[in-house]
Amino acid sequence: MLRTPLALALSLVLITSGQAGAQTPIDPLDTRDAKRLDKMEQVVRELRAIVFQGRDSGKPVVVQPAETDYSIQELSRRLSDQEQTLIRMTGQVETATHDLAQARKELEAQRVANRALADRLQVLEQAAAAAAAAPTPAAEVVPPSEAFNQARQLALGGDYASAEPALQDYISRYGDGPKGPEARYWLGKALAARAANPEAATAFIGAIREWPQVSWAPDAVVELSRALVRMRKPADACQTLDEFARRYPKAAPAVQARASATRVLAKCPA
Repeated sequence: MLRTPLALALSLVLITSGQAGAQTPIDPLDTRDAKRLDKMEQVVRELRAIVFQGRDSGKPVVVQPAETDYSIQELSRRLSDQEQTLIRMTGQVETATHDLAQARKELEAQRVANRALADRLQVLEQAAAAAAAAPTPAAEVVPPSEAFNQARQLALGGDYASAEPALQDYISRYGDGPKGPEARYWLGKALAARAANPEAATAFIGAIREWPQVSWAPDAVVELSRALVRMRKPADACQTLDEFARRYPKAAPAVQARASATRVLAKCPA
């Protein structure tokens, strides 16, 4: 069943048709009435189109309500979505701005630290350059005899740890001098004290190369044989002890006793 506006429109159509058939003259309409009539005729045409469409299709006719409210609601929804998007983007911009400010602070702090480090490095380089340019004070020159006496006193006192480098230095400087062999003898004693037997044997051999007839020579030969025993070279030790007996028959009794004990250790033939 059609709604009232539709029935009214149809009635208007019938009335208008009847008036047209009767050919009854009417008064001319003013402008406002003409506009209203045009609007009503437009509504009637739309309603007739709807009725005919329903008749042809067999489907119920539904007159849709005006879409003004729906359009307003849709626009409101879109506006709300845009507002939410704007709020979200604003938050992201604020976060990015904060991060950028923090990064700038950290970068500035790093620049300050780098400048301080560069300044310190420059100071150190200047100090090093000044130290390199400064004249090196001349090392105190110790006479050879005094250097030898100092090193020997260290060995006599049992301070072999200090005597060893002192004797090495003396031999490197004055090893070819008259005190060179004795310096090697004391060096051998210092090396033997820390069980450096191969190095000690080399030092003793250098000391007795010429088989000198001096007070320390017999002891140097015995010390060499003892180092050879510790190196597990008993045959070489026995041969050295034979030379000791042949070259230093008048050695001190204490040295003779140590030579006999070493022969026993090396198991030398009688």
